[in-house]
Amino acid sequence: MNREQLIQQIRQKRSFLCVGLDSDPKKMPSCVFDLYDPIFEFNKAIIDATAPYCVAYKPNLAFYEAYGIKGMQAFQKTTDYIKEKHPHHFIIADAKRGDIGNTSKMYARTFFEEYDLDALTVAPYMGEDSVTPFLEYPDKWVVLLALTSNKGSHDFQFMADADGQRLFERVILTSQQWGTPDNMMYVVGATQGRMFEDIRRIAPDHFLLVPGVGAQGGSLHEVCQYGMNADCGLLVNSSRGIIYASSDDHFAEIAGNKARELQQEMDQELRAHGI
Repeated sequence: MNREQLIQQIRQKRSFLCVGLDSDPKKMPSCVFDLYDPIFEFNKAIIDATAPYCVAYKPNLAFYEAYGIKGMQAFQKTTDYIKEKHPHHFIIADAKRGDIGNTSKMYARTFFEEYDLDALTVAPYMGEDSVTPFLEYPDKWVVLLALTSNKGSHDFQFMADADGQRLFERVILTSQQWGTPDNMMYVVGATQGRMFEDIRRIAPDHFLLVPGVGAQGGSLHEVCQYGMNADCGLLVNSSRGIIYASSDDHFAEIAGNKARELQQEMDQELRAHGI
């Protein structure tokens, strides 16, 4: 999916919601364990219930790799199902890959050829040659870690050089020499608040993937106030607040209701910004 198609979906659906498929059997409702493939069946129910209200899905690989071959089969069945039944939804593999060039080429082949997904989260620590192999695929996206929502983000990401430039700013500025707003996004945690102003000064046009709204305490209004641009420029992710909103037999219906509530808030934010 290219940039214009993504923007079109946001405008049509009045939503920039990304549903995170962090599917943990320890948190899933007991009713799905009567089924042959509980992880996939849980995901399928969540997807069908939330699809009208979101524009993207983000399965986190850790929750599938933890269960070996069966987990990865559930991952592939999930992404295949989205592509077949909800083909206009953007799919982000949250895998945080990034290694020396030859290894990155194989990771890129895995997610952009074998699984044929739209985007992949990538760690920038090893520099340009670890990132550029992912940028060689037309209409595919690198989602580069920039300023994350976890407490430990302060350990390194805010470290400043002699000129006062912080590490996350260096990552964003330097990486703009490798990719463009058409194939690169940045991960910026919703809990970072007004830091979105600083990021928009150096990356005004790029899309930002924003985790941390909901269970982690990030404010959707604050994210939009400081981070939204003329194209929206945001994909706001919610995982636990939607997919684990209920543990009873009506879990999917409740998840759909939670997604609809967020979509309605997003519609208001889009209108407030003239979109």
